[in-house]
Amino acid sequence: MKKLYFLVLFFVLLCFSSCLDIEEQYNFKQDGSCSVVYGFDMGSAVSVLMNLMSDSVKETPQFSLVKDTTLNFYTALPDSIQQKMTAEEATMVKASDLHVKMDLKKSIMKVSINHVAKNAADLEYYLKHISKISMNSQLKSLQKGEKAPMGFNAQQLVAGEDYYTYEITPHKFYRIIDKEKFNAFLRKTQSAFSMAKAMLIDMPYKVILNFAKPVKKVNNPKAIVSADRKRVTLITNMDDVMKNPSLMNLKIDF
Repeated sequence: MKKLYFLVLFFVLLCFSSCLDIEEQYNFKQDGSCSVVYGFDMGSAVSVLMNLMSDSVKETPQFSLVKDTTLNFYTALPDSIQQKMTAEEATMVKASDLHVKMDLKKSIMKVSINHVAKNAADLEYYLKHISKISMNSQLKSLQKGEKAPMGFNAQQLVAGEDYYTYEITPHKFYRIIDKEKFNAFLRKTQSAFSMAKAMLIDMPYKVILNFAKPVKKVNNPKAIVSADRKRVTLITNMDDVMKNPSLMNLKIDF
């Protein structure tokens, strides 16, 4: 039974590292600030995995944990990671919150990272650095004496965002995928993606950008612009992105 449990846990972690529903949302304010939310929904993967587990495994404490909590992202990182940060990185991470909602028996596993950037420069710094912080250690426990849920580590939360280059000013939001970095990401996660595909686990990817004023130009033909031109939505999935990474490119002038 112990061996079976660790096999199941490994399988869960493998899928969670890349097989999830991703939604990015940017809310640009009139004063130049912007709130950013990275949302990760692993419910589809959990639902498939739960159907493969025996009742005895489902009844273990690890799979009975119910959680709905918000904590500061900085405090969730191990001391060893905190000590390696620059002062600027620490300030950035301290301005971010981590929200975890989980109930595995109901196939609920959602994680989000929330951050408010003061201006365009702050937003560009955040997007360029949040995924570059050393993230190979597990998150600290959410409560004293409690393990991080399902062995999550911070790298799993950012989901490979390091493969973008950004150029952000008060009047434009440019994000271009670096194909070399993206291909390196795919090589590392190929087995997980193949497993998800074989199990018919979909991997949708949605980006929503809300602006305080109408946008002037959007370069991605797949992007949907609202009638008032204040919202840009890009919906795709990792299957299509793997075939054509340029689908994720965004150049928006506003």
